[in-house]
Amino acid sequence: MSIRLYDSLQQAVVDFVPREPGRVGMYVCGPTVQSAPHIGHLRSALVYDLWRRWFAARGLSVTFIRNVTDIDDKILANASDAESWWALAYRVELEFTASYRALGILPPSYEPRATASIDRMHALIETLIARGHAYPAHDGSGDVYFDVRSWPSYGALTRQSPDDMEDAADAPARAKRDPRDFALWKGAKADEPESAHWESPWGRGRPGWHIECSAMAARYLGEAFDIHGGGLDLRFPHHENELAQSSAAGHPFAKHWVHNGLVSVAGQKMSKSLGNSVFAVDLLANHEPAVVRYWLGSAHYRSTIDYTPTSLDEAREALGRIQSFRGRARARLGPEDGYRWVASIEELVPAAFAAALDDDLAVPQALAVLHETVRAGNSALDSADDVAVRTTLLQVGAMVNVLGLDDAAPSPRAAESAGRALANLVEVKLAERREARADRDFAAADRIRDELTAAGIVLEDTPTSTEWRLDG
Repeated sequence: MSIRLYDSLQQAVVDFVPREPGRVGMYVCGPTVQSAPHIGHLRSALVYDLWRRWFAARGLSVTFIRNVTDIDDKILANASDAESWWALAYRVELEFTASYRALGILPPSYEPRATASIDRMHALIETLIARGHAYPAHDGSGDVYFDVRSWPSYGALTRQSPDDMEDAADAPARAKRDPRDFALWKGAKADEPESAHWESPWGRGRPGWHIECSAMAARYLGEAFDIHGGGLDLRFPHHENELAQSSAAGHPFAKHWVHNGLVSVAGQKMSKSLGNSVFAVDLLANHEPAVVRYWLGSAHYRSTIDYTPTSLDEAREALGRIQSFRGRARARLGPEDGYRWVASIEELVPAAFAAALDDDLAVPQALAVLHETVRAGNSALDSADDVAVRTTLLQVGAMVNVLGLDDAAPSPRAAESAGRALANLVEVKLAERREARADRDFAAADRIRDELTAAGIVLEDTPTSTEWRLDG
């Protein structure tokens, strides 16, 4: 096994060697729960779900931490008299969780909220001050800033010189030694709710955005861990600042930095100002979650993908071909569990599929192997080669498992449609049974009952009709 990944800090594809043999520690920047999740959030969460699943398939034990930023300028700005900031944050967090679950994204090993690690942030800030890399503001505001000029490696992640960077827009420049210095702690402001402030050595206030992730990553993964992930838009300033403050505090921090590409809409950047945001709830209401998952994962994770109203059509057809083969094969051989030999997912997937995912999670190439296997399986079905059908069905099932396509929930629309189809089919069979009984062909009537029973349909005859229900 030799997994390779693109390390944004090294700007190269490198071999992945866990710090601890057999174990992987991953920290991924989760949502700032200020407003409803959109398609970009789904894409980022899916990328790291795929990485996590492949590490696990390769036999590695994964500790996966994805945080929730539940205190932030925008959360406070979006709160109202009718909905406090903490209630808004929790409501939106639940919306993210529901969207992730619908797509079959595995829950993290732990999902910490920023507000639960304030003490760890204080300790980290105190360390930075003691080491000469942070300072309290001179204006008495209670702010504390990271001194970017004190850290020679600042800008390493994005290959920038501080002189070329934009000013940090988190506080007035007059309170800073350098306009690029960023806030570690924000002193309380009169127009903010008292509940959004915590006591600190520098006065009441709340944490800056960047210090939150450094503190939570160290708390749950230790000062050194394997992978820090997030969207490409987080490289600067968020991840640059995380790297600087954690390194300046003496933490080895992340061995590798991984970033996923963004989602555009009809060739334009998705933004509130353009009014072109595609929200998760709308996308999942209009498309099967498995189709959404297939489409979001079908491009290489570092590329930008463009959404249009017809973007998911090809994904729907491709997924349909996979499902059609599995349905045909199961109809011939029965469910895979009836003849699966003892083997790991790693042993079941084709070598070319594994090689593709080992190569910086090349899902497009892995999907090509999946569809080639489906074509071979259909040919085996056509020639009644049951041995080949069995082999390809197991391989396809293993690949689908790795990609998480079976874990996506059916949409309410699909469930409703399936329910109507089932009801129609059962009524047809009941009509045939009534006709057989009227003709006194009791053997045929019993055969229809047995067929329905085998399919999980329970019949209850009454003096005037036959009722049916699903078994269990």
